[in-house]
Amino acid sequence: MCRHFGAEEHGSATIAGAREVLPTNVKPLHYDLTLEPNFEDFTYEGTVVIDLDVNEDTASISLNTTELKIHSSKVTADDKVISDSPNVSHDEDSQTTKVSFDQTISKGSKAKLTMTFTGTLNDNMAGFYRSSFKAEDGSTTYMATTQMEPTDARRAFPCFDEPALKAKFTVTLIADDKMTCLSNMDVASEKTVESKMTSGKRKAVTFNPTPLMSTYLLAFIIGELNYIETNSFRVPVRVYAPKDRDIEHGRFSLELAAKTLAFYEKTFNSDFPLPKMDMIAIPDFSAGAMENWGLVTYRVVDVLIDEKASGAAVKQRVAETVQHELAHQWFGNLVTMDFWDGLWLNEGFATWMSWYSCNVFYPDWKVWEGYVTDNLAGALSLDSLRSSHPIEVPVKRADEINQIFDAISYSKGSSVIRMISKYVGEETFMEGIRRYLKKHAYGNTETGDLWAALSEASGKDVGKVMDIWTKKVGFPVITVTEGSDSIHLKQNRFLRTADVKPEEDQTLYPVFLGLRTKEGVNEDLTLFDREADFKLKDLDFFKLNADHSSLYRTSYTPDRLRKLGIAAKEGLLTVEDRAGMIADAGSLAASGYQKSSGILSLLDSFKSEPDFVVWQEITGRIGSLRGAWMFEDQPVRDALKQFQLDLVKDKAHALGWTFGDDVGHIEQQFKSLMFGAAGISGDEEITKASFDMFNKFIAGDRSAIHANIRGSVYAIVLAKGGKEEYDAVLNEYLNAKTADERNSALRSLGRAKSPELIKRSLDLALSNDVKGQDIYLPIQALRSHQEGCYALWEWVKNNWEELEKRLPPSLSMLSSVVSIATSSFTHREHIKDIESFFAKKSTKGFDMSLSQSIDAISAKAAWLERDSEDVKQWLKEHKYLE
Repeated sequence: MCRHFGAEEHGSATIAGAREVLPTNVKPLHYDLTLEPNFEDFTYEGTVVIDLDVNEDTASISLNTTELKIHSSKVTADDKVISDSPNVSHDEDSQTTKVSFDQTISKGSKAKLTMTFTGTLNDNMAGFYRSSFKAEDGSTTYMATTQMEPTDARRAFPCFDEPALKAKFTVTLIADDKMTCLSNMDVASEKTVESKMTSGKRKAVTFNPTPLMSTYLLAFIIGELNYIETNSFRVPVRVYAPKDRDIEHGRFSLELAAKTLAFYEKTFNSDFPLPKMDMIAIPDFSAGAMENWGLVTYRVVDVLIDEKASGAAVKQRVAETVQHELAHQWFGNLVTMDFWDGLWLNEGFATWMSWYSCNVFYPDWKVWEGYVTDNLAGALSLDSLRSSHPIEVPVKRADEINQIFDAISYSKGSSVIRMISKYVGEETFMEGIRRYLKKHAYGNTETGDLWAALSEASGKDVGKVMDIWTKKVGFPVITVTEGSDSIHLKQNRFLRTADVKPEEDQTLYPVFLGLRTKEGVNEDLTLFDREADFKLKDLDFFKLNADHSSLYRTSYTPDRLRKLGIAAKEGLLTVEDRAGMIADAGSLAASGYQKSSGILSLLDSFKSEPDFVVWQEITGRIGSLRGAWMFEDQPVRDALKQFQLDLVKDKAHALGWTFGDDVGHIEQQFKSLMFGAAGISGDEEITKASFDMFNKFIAGDRSAIHANIRGSVYAIVLAKGGKEEYDAVLNEYLNAKTADERNSALRSLGRAKSPELIKRSLDLALSNDVKGQDIYLPIQALRSHQEGCYALWEWVKNNWEELEKRLPPSLSMLSSVVSIATSSFTHREHIKDIESFFAKKSTKGFDMSLSQSIDAISAKAAWLERDSEDVKQWLKEHKYLE
């Protein structure tokens, strides 16, 4: 991986190994930044003074800016003015501004660059931007907030916007007295000043200097806020929210944060280095949360929770999000990746750590069981496409970076961390992490630095085994053939499209086999070669990839799969084993390694399965089969729906759909899952119960629908009902008290199938009633039916210019909308239509998600071509089809 080395200047950006980075002639040490926003015209004034080390004789300084107007610049060196009106030129393509002057500043000097500038408090949720909420009197109130990751600090102020160019920051915010001002650090001083933006006086709040940190972690917020505080951790911890929110809904996150910080300090043997920890709910936020050092920002629904009005799954997501962001305070903030191709170091570890700590805090949630159907599943799904990318992905330009915040960096990254922690042992792994954090505190690292720390702690050559997993795309399928006293294993690249070319099958992965037999699990077996034989004492029972802690699919013979189904009933397989086995079989059927009739039979044999996580996988697999068959003949679709109903109804009725105080966390989610799966596939009793609950609910009984099944009840009544039900759910979106309740309603609207109601859902997405952060919510469920898929795609084509304007391609939201609108199609003519629409458009900023959509459609098309008759035959044999 290339570093920032001296290279000749190309205009204002340097090409280092074809990576667009700033020249290395100067290095920032400290920023003194003052900002004053104007909420009347959504502009702000700023001044920045940057202290610089001069690394080589230079007559220019290049730094990053975009969408800023520079008014004045001044350069000094060793306290002498070099130029108070240097030549300033801007290159929008590379987002750089170059400040040139006549006098040369010599190497070793201390220079200062001072700039005054104005910017726009944009509504694109990037840089320094505006967010809005309703005041008590119904008027719209604005706040100013930030989102800098990955490359939007340059949108807020002129800066050296690369993760390796760490500096200290002293921030001053100028605002009205009624406003709360927050930044990464605590307040150093407050004074009254004459305002530049308004006539009159305002307060200027200056914060203490930050530690050495990257620009993408800087944050500053100005708004009318409430907060709650706890002193149960060594430094104060607070949750803030806009004044229209019930701040007590932050209590769960607040107390969890204090406990988590104490736990991480002990686990990492490293003190949290800041004087306070603030977390804040932001009404307009493009991601789920952002780990700004000492000031974590969240989407409202990911930090505020009304435990009476939210289900178990929502509580778990909030817990995982809080613990993920706090893990970043060390892994990412204290020790930061050198450049964005190391993003996985941040995200993979924080994802794994959130599950690790969640498991410590809430052992009854059994989160590692769910890991297989959640994180591992997401990683393998995306990584089975040709258009996937390696975990360490080469990124060259700012506009490529947003696209790698995906299931590879997060889920595959965390799955690789999970694999290593099993390989070296959990305590040894943590010792390696402690050494890594201590050695590289306040610095930048590459993946090799992590391997070195883990090798030192474990005595194993971790890099040799793990490099392939991070540097190469994809993962293998292991084909098992059985001898008389041994098994023969062969690895090949796995692609969902089932068309691996020889040149794509060169990589040999070190595969940790995790062989489970009656004696237990042998964790020491590794397949390094293309194929090998392994002796077994007894072929009666064995299973590879115990607990599915390794990244591969296993292809067994049909007879072995049948035996494993029996072993599952006999209790020889763990929950993870059973869920993972079904996932493998489903995935292999979808990509042509096995017949789809085999997975239908396997699912059919699991009707008596007792565990929630396994049922998550079962319902997910029947869902993906029905999704692939969505555009096929009606009788086949009806038969698959009836098969789903037969599969789930007995379990759904046995569990029931009432939620007493004694119903545990997992059981709540289990009841909810089965209720929804049976109701959506036409269970009459559940449909009737849904309408009964719904009618009581809209008549004013808020307790009639339990939070755990709210979304399912909405989906069922919208799919079966009409305008009256739609209006009632829409009213719930517009008027419900909490973000979670409103999102449940908004997410369900697309279930309505009549052309008039589909049009209303689509119109709503671009209306003033839906925030930009939520555009994808009302359109999401349209993918659940043919009519919705077609209407959604037409809507995207007809509104393309408006969508591009609302969701700039350089940010991540347009990528999500393109994916939602295209990926549910299943035929090759659908691909032609999508490709012809985008042929004349710039796909910069979402080309990766577009090619992943097209790959996914190709895979489904090939599946249908291969197995349509096989599925029909099975359905006939089992009396689902005439």
